[in-house]
Amino acid sequence: MKVAVWDTYVKKQNGTVMNFDIMVPDSLKDEKVIYGYGKEYLQTKSIDGYELTSEECAFCHIEQATDEIIQGIDDKGYFIIELKNCQ
Repeated sequence: MKVAVWDTYVKKQNGTVMNFDIMVPDSLKDEKVIYGYGKEYLQTKSIDGYELTSEECAFCHIEQATDEIIQGIDDKGYFIIELKNCQ
């Protein structure tokens, strides 16, 4: 499966910037859906009410999905890779 990687940067209340990738099937092009996945992820980090836009989240590239990513996409429709300050 090929996935689209959406590079995302969100400034937290403490001033640090979270960096994570939202990975979705490469056929998914609807930015509102992708931003919704990012918002859902942020809620799991107790960041509520944050609206992602093209300012924070942008398409980066297409890559081949690993088995772990495929499983996540099968379960939720997307997969998150935490890169920086996501804890």
